[in-house]
Amino acid sequence: MPSILVIILNYRTAPMTLRAARTALEAMRGLRAELIIVDNASGDGSDIALAQALAEEDWASGAPVRLILSDVNGGFGAGNNIGIRAGLSDGTRPDYVYLLNSDAFPEPDAIARLVDHLEAHPDVGIAGSFTQGEDGVPHETAFRFPSVWSEIEGAARTGPVTRLLRRHVVSPGVPAETGPADWLAGASMMIRQSVLDRIGAFDETFFLYFEETDLCRRAADAGYARHFVRDSRVVHIGSASTGMKRRARVPGYWFDSRWHYFSKTHGRAYAIAAMLGHLLGGTLWRLRRLVDRRGHAEAERVLRDLAWHDLRAAIAPGAPRRRRDAKPVRQE
Repeated sequence: MPSILVIILNYRTAPMTLRAARTALEAMRGLRAELIIVDNASGDGSDIALAQALAEEDWASGAPVRLILSDVNGGFGAGNNIGIRAGLSDGTRPDYVYLLNSDAFPEPDAIARLVDHLEAHPDVGIAGSFTQGEDGVPHETAFRFPSVWSEIEGAARTGPVTRLLRRHVVSPGVPAETGPADWLAGASMMIRQSVLDRIGAFDETFFLYFEETDLCRRAADAGYARHFVRDSRVVHIGSASTGMKRRARVPGYWFDSRWHYFSKTHGRAYAIAAMLGHLLGGTLWRLRRLVDRRGHAEAERVLRDLAWHDLRAAIAPGAPRRRRDAKPVRQE
């Protein structure tokens, strides 16, 4: 039976993380699996709440679960890397690493379905689940790699442009069946340890966003397929830790991650081309809005912020500031 390391990253969502942990343990039944919860330097008492629950609550008694406390919030990739580096409790590496968001709750067979798929398809390096909201509405978790063309389409948000560039749309919709995808969302993602050994874990330059895209891109470059597995089902709330749904403005780290992805994957000239593509698409969108006589303040801010950020990055070359764990982590 293959071994599985399940990792849940917590950032200021302790009650929800504990709910995710309980459902994960249910889905781990009958599997050779262990769970690690990493608290990403929440600073809100999450460490105490998590430790107390694991020590006192019946569902955690004797369960294969550990808590690791990071001293620094290095972001999504860095936090998950802590769990990946920790490995299994006996010091060995698992066959598979399963990443589960703190606001994601797998159905009882969701983890086993991913394992079964990877066992049956040795050419597949990464597999991701079908997710839906608590309201039953499906979430998009299988995507195409972003490109200059997708930047034009995404910023234009205009029917004729989307139809012309339909093969380049990053979010093509929820697949009806299990099958290949360019990249998969990290809310419920299983990765072969052998893939991580070959291509490395998450690039910690990405504080948040684009880290799964980059990981899947490196897997693709190494010859591994990535599959969306429709019958692995997970309920996902979405943006519980990041608060993106409540933000009035896109945070700077999103622009950092976007620039780093394009410049790392395709080179600095391509990153500049992607910026110009986005501005072209945004101009088309603005022209349409002039005709419709409707404005959209948030989208206007995104265009301005992206142009300003990318121009600065183009003038002053170099990757965004790396946010890494500067100190050892504590394990509880």
